[in-house]
Amino acid sequence: MTPSKISARIEQAITHAWYARARWLVIFWPIAMLVRFVVYWRRRAFLKNTPPEGHTPVVVVGGITVGGTGKTPVIIALVKALQLRGLRVGVVSRGYGGSAGHQAIRVTPHADPRVVGDEPLLIATKTGCPTVVCTQRVAALALLESDGLDLILSDDGLQHYAMARDYEIVVLDVHRGVGNGQLIPMGPLREPIERLASVDWVLYRGGEDPASAVTYELLGFRHLLSDAFITVAEAQSKWLKYAPHQLALVAAIGQPEQFFQTLTEQGFVGETFAYADHDIISAGELDLIQADVIITTEKDAIKMTANTDKRIWVLEISAQLPPELINTVVSRFTQEVA
Repeated sequence: MTPSKISARIEQAITHAWYARARWLVIFWPIAMLVRFVVYWRRRAFLKNTPPEGHTPVVVVGGITVGGTGKTPVIIALVKALQLRGLRVGVVSRGYGGSAGHQAIRVTPHADPRVVGDEPLLIATKTGCPTVVCTQRVAALALLESDGLDLILSDDGLQHYAMARDYEIVVLDVHRGVGNGQLIPMGPLREPIERLASVDWVLYRGGEDPASAVTYELLGFRHLLSDAFITVAEAQSKWLKYAPHQLALVAAIGQPEQFFQTLTEQGFVGETFAYADHDIISAGELDLIQADVIITTEKDAIKMTANTDKRIWVLEISAQLPPELINTVVSRFTQEVA
């Protein structure tokens, strides 16, 4: 078993324990209490850190739980919606999985994901908006300030209190919720659950309330090496003539089981391969997969630009946001920049 798969297995085991409310996690209680203390004092310091006069407004799209909750598709959908309303929007990101570090770097569609990270590269490619990565988001904001933007979105960064912000949106998985409700490492929470009461909007992936639900539309499958695109229905007709073991589902994301379940519900049943979040799945690893068709995520595909495996198809999705949220953001910040 490769180091990546071992890491993924450990990550999945701990995550399962959090959401299954495993009793043995109590051994981490002292560390969780220390985390609570640190979070409290960092948050208290932030309350004195008001946004500077005349700054470009900042909207954070983040989470209070560890792991993927679908924030990147939400960012992409929000950027596109704001662009359609005439706003000039930029994005800052930590660039997790990349090597940019403390240096603020602009992300172009041809950037190396090993430097800028997979999620910022996907955002920049799909929206065309100015995107900057840096572990210190304040430095990333400073670089974007010169672009004359109306609004800057922060991809994650809810707990990055050095960065002043004007609006906070949290994304949660409606089925997972907050797990056992405990702080890391005892549970999945980055901050106490009370933090939700102080944010401006909470979005629930898979929810039913029109004011807070985020749903994901399956657009279809795009071939990795060409412009070929087929709808879900066409793929069902084209691929499902194969035996189930001839399809492979591959992902290196925060919740790979969500990706696998989505495909399974559409009839795409095959062997699943989960890697650690943000991993770059090598051509050598793909060569070991015995399948006629390999289906992966957009986030993984953005890191496969040099791969020549003709079996790879990419599931493209689109997040559907509550219209009320978009209207609220537009009305608030168009007034501020007018």
